[in-house]
Amino acid sequence: MASSRTLGTFRLPPLPTIREIIKLFRLQAVKQLSQNFLLDLRLTDKIVRKAGNLTNAYVYEVGPGPGGITRSILNAGVAELLVVEKDSRFIPGLQVNPPNVHIIGNLPFSVSTPLIIKWLENVSQRNGPFAYGRTRMMLTFQKEVAERLTATTGSKQRSRLSIMAQYLCDVQHILTIPGQAFVPKPEGENIQP
Repeated sequence: MASSRTLGTFRLPPLPTIREIIKLFRLQAVKQLSQNFLLDLRLTDKIVRKAGNLTNAYVYEVGPGPGGITRSILNAGVAELLVVEKDSRFIPGLQVNPPNVHIIGNLPFSVSTPLIIKWLENVSQRNGPFAYGRTRMMLTFQKEVAERLTATTGSKQRSRLSIMAQYLCDVQHILTIPGQAFVPKPEGENIQP
């Protein structure tokens, strides 16, 4: 299930600028830590280009601060970026920058429906893991839950959950996993919608 639904074309809001992140999280450079921020993304892009071809590279950034160079590194197509920041005030602002978020899980029956409803609420309000863009989800459910999520109009399985999920997301049945693949074996089959 991915949080994108083709009901018409719409654009997600752009990430806040580094200046907006500084303002949003009320960040100020601390003189004792010798902090100075680079806010001009053209300059940070130039710095990153001078580092060489980073496509599919594993990059370690020290002292990202509010994330100016971080954004430029992420835009360079790196395979993975690890940032180390001593000043914990910057962590929330840096979390705004994830380029490609995925949620993957094998959800237990008892929590799957309440969790999906909570995530659908997050999708509609664009908060939580969906705050700054689309988040792809690949989730395994018990067969009954998967059938409700993917039920078409007129189906006996069609429910409020089907309507909400299909309105806000592109829900797809990907594969059926046989019960014997699990330990202990569940009572029904599991499906990945």
